[in-house]
Amino acid sequence: MPAPRPDLIGRHLLDRRGFLGHMASGVGGIALGSLLASQARAADAPTGTIPARAKRVLHIFCTGAVSHLDTFDYKPELIRRHGQPMPGSSNLITFQGENGALNRSPWAFRPRGESGKYVSDLLPHLAGRVDDLCFIHSLTSKTNTHGPGEMFMSTGFTLEGFPSIGAWVGYALGSENQDLPTYVAIPDPRGDPQQGPANWTSGFLPAVHQGTPFNADRPIRNLGRPASLAEADDRAGRDFLKLLNDEHLRRNPGDTELAARIASYELAARMQLSAPEVGDLSSETPATRALYGLDDPNPILAGFARNCLLARRLLERDVRFVTLFNGAFAMGEGVLNWDGHRRIKSDYDRHGPILDRPAAALVTDLKARGLLDDTLVVWTTEFGRMPTFQKGTQGRDHNPKGFTAWLAGAGVRRAFSFGATDEFGYQAVEDVVDVHDFHATILHLLGLDHEKLTFYHNGTRRRLTDVHGRVIRQVLA
Repeated sequence: MPAPRPDLIGRHLLDRRGFLGHMASGVGGIALGSLLASQARAADAPTGTIPARAKRVLHIFCTGAVSHLDTFDYKPELIRRHGQPMPGSSNLITFQGENGALNRSPWAFRPRGESGKYVSDLLPHLAGRVDDLCFIHSLTSKTNTHGPGEMFMSTGFTLEGFPSIGAWVGYALGSENQDLPTYVAIPDPRGDPQQGPANWTSGFLPAVHQGTPFNADRPIRNLGRPASLAEADDRAGRDFLKLLNDEHLRRNPGDTELAARIASYELAARMQLSAPEVGDLSSETPATRALYGLDDPNPILAGFARNCLLARRLLERDVRFVTLFNGAFAMGEGVLNWDGHRRIKSDYDRHGPILDRPAAALVTDLKARGLLDDTLVVWTTEFGRMPTFQKGTQGRDHNPKGFTAWLAGAGVRRAFSFGATDEFGYQAVEDVVDVHDFHATILHLLGLDHEKLTFYHNGTRRRLTDVHGRVIRQVLA
C-alpha cells in the first residue's frame, strides 16, 4: 500500500502547480484524473484491512424519487384499505400539502422468479431479475426535497460542496485503467439531474477525483482534434511539446508531480483513441442491441439503452465507478423524472419502460459476461412516496420515512430482502437503514473501512459517512 501523500492534504493555495493540479474540465483534467488517481490512492485509509468483494461499482440513480409502493414494496393492506383514510393520520400535511386517502398502486404486483418476490407490472423486465437482486426496504433519508435528497444520496450530506461517493472511491482505490477516467457520470439523455455536476463532484478532495460526465450521445468535451487542425500538424505539435517538457523535466529532477502532470497530457493523446473506442457501439452484436433496446422506436428509451450499454463497456474496461442517471430535471412532455405528484399513472407509464428494459438488460449482460462476480450494482433514488394520494390529485407526495433500494453482484446476497416499512409503506419499522449505513456497506464491499477513509479539510477529518454509519452485514453474502 502506498504511503500517505502529505502534499495532497490541506492544500489551499492556488499557485501555478496548484492550478494545474486542480484542473477538472477539458482534456487536461480528465487525463490528470485518470493518471493521478492511483498516486493519491489511500492517502488516509488503509485499503487492505477488509477483504474486497467488488472491484468496481455501477450506481443506477433514478432521480425524482421513485415510488417504492408502485415498484418493489408490495403492501397487501394498502390494497385492502384503498380509498380509506390512513389510520392515525388525519389532516396529514407533507411536502406539497394535505394528503387524501390511501391509494393502492395502479399496477398489479405478482410473484417473480424462483424466489417469488412480488414486483409490480410497471417494471416487468427488472422483475425478471429479482433472483439476482438484494432489496433493502427500510431505507430513510434526512430530507424530503429533491436537491438535498440528491446530495444526500450522492455525497452523504444534504448541502453541496462535499465529495460524491464515486470521488471517495477513486481517492481510496485509484484507477485500474490508465487510458480512461477512474470515475464516469452518465447523465440521462433528457438532461442532468437537479443538482447537476454536484452529484459527481470531488468536493474538497483533490480535483483529480472529479467525475467525468459524458453519455453515449454526448462524447467527452475538448477531447477530439479540431477539424481545422491537420493530423500531421497535431502530431508535430505534440512532438515539440514533448521536447519542451523533457527539457523542463531535466531542469527539475525528482519533481514527481511535474512528471505526472506532463504524462497526463500524453495520456490525453492516448484517450483520443481509447475514449471514442469505448463509446463506439457499432461493434455490438444484433442480439446485444436487441437485448438493450438500442433500436426501440421510443427515442428516449433507445437513448437510455445506449447509456446502459456504454456503462457496461466502461465497466468491462475497469473504470472504477460509473453513475448512470435515469431522469432529468427538465420539462418536456410532462415531468422528465420520477416526480409523480399529479398524475402518477400516466407519468410512470412513460418512465417505467425507459428504465426497465435497458437496466434489466444491463444486469443480464453483466452476469452473462461474468462481470457481476466482481462488480457491485447499486440502484437508488433520493427518497420514496406516500401511500396516500395528495388531496385533489392522482399522485403521491415526497416521503423520506421509508423507501427501497437494491444491490446486486459482488458480495451481496441474491434473492434477499432486508428491512420493512409498515403495513401501508409509510415509514420504515423493521431494521431501519439510513444513507450513511448504505454508503458504509458499499465501501465495505470494496474493501474500505468507512471510518478510516478520511480527508483533512478545514480543521476536520472528513469522511463520506460523517460521524455515522454501520455496515449492513445481513445483506452480505
